Amino acid sequence: MSLKSERRGIHVDQSELLCKKGCGYYGNPAWQGFCSKCWREEYHRARQKQIQEDWELAERLQREENEAFASSQNSQGAQSLTFSKFEEKKTNEKTRKVTTVKKFFSASSRVGSKKVPPEKVEKIMDQIEKYIMTRLYKYVFCPETTDDEKKDLAIQKRIRALHWVTPQMLCVPVNEEISEVSDMVVKAITDIIEMDSKRVPRDKLACITKCSKHIFNAIKITKNEPASADDFLPTLIYIVLKGNPPRLQSNIQYITRFCNPSRLMTGEDGYYFTNLCCAVAFIEKLDAQSLNLSQEDFDRYMSGQTSPRKQESENWSPDACLGVKQMYKNLDLLSQLNERQERIMSEAKKLEKDLIEWTDGIAKEVQDIVEKYPLEIKPPNQSLAAIDSENVENDKLPPPLQPQVYAG
Repeated sequence: MSLKSERRGIHVDQSELLCKKGCGYYGNPAWQGFCSKCWREEYHRARQKQIQEDWELAERLQREENEAFASSQNSQGAQSLTFSKFEEKKTNEKTRKVTTVKKFFSASSRVGSKKVPPEKVEKIMDQIEKYIMTRLYKYVFCPETTDDEKKDLAIQKRIRALHWVTPQMLCVPVNEEISEVSDMVVKAITDIIEMDSKRVPRDKLACITKCSKHIFNAIKITKNEPASADDFLPTLIYIVLKGNPPRLQSNIQYITRFCNPSRLMTGEDGYYFTNLCCAVAFIEKLDAQSLNLSQEDFDRYMSGQTSPRKQESENWSPDACLGVKQMYKNLDLLSQLNERQERIMSEAKKLEKDLIEWTDGIAKEVQDIVEKYPLEIKPPNQSLAAIDSENVENDKLPPPLQPQVYAG
């Protein structure tokens, strides 16, 4: 894809960067050494295998349920001679309804006895899926038995920390200075965010498809030629980073669990969904090497100490638009104010913690002193007139001095 090292001017041992699959393209460490095309193929193959295994498990469980139901009916049949004909008719009617529903959903009934066109079957299945999933959405979307919510918070925090990533770092072939391209980017972000408001898996897939088509149109307008898959995936990664869709992992898991498997494994919906999964996996593993940055610069950007946009704004050409310069200057000021506010808040929280610890320490010391030296309250002092009455040796005291008058 366009994130390959050869498009960034890196001169290293070419054999170490080749795709592990041996296709001749350069691999990416964030994609386990595969190129973008092979990575998508491997990811799609693994997902198809998982869906197939889940489907086989569901069929096996259905067979076991049928066998258990049949055995229970046989055992009940041996003892049902004493039941009335009404009970027997009721049981047969229930069995017939269950069998009819199971045959309706079986593969043989779709193309066998009823001769229903595949398009009509697909449309009916979509309507059934819409009805069932709309009713069960609040119970099956992000259930408490899974860690979907934890994954949502993790990817949201990760995307928020990568807000500084620029289109140039991802080799995104989109020029947002073109008004039409900028509109396409906004529409793509809107569609990917709108996915969370849908309840049916097919509708969520439709949002992903619309987002992807807007991306292809933006690339086509920028390059004046049809977009390729190598241009699409980096742009999709950029859209996800810029939009930060809510509950992204929960939506992906919901589509994987409840969407029609044939829709995920074939067609453009499945292709775009696979690319979205690849984009999320790339974001989770994105590091300095993936963006052709030094580890020091990557750590500084992640910590918010500096921003790559600030360095780019220092290299403006004399003919650059003054409005764009002012915009980036304001963004730099906002970034600095944000960093300053974060430092102030951090110091304030630290000061608050120190004051609480100091207050608790003083209170503990006072309590220890009170317990060690308890306060004793003595009775009030007696009057001065009674002081001499307690003196047993009062008679041995010298007489008091008398005033004397001297003539003179």
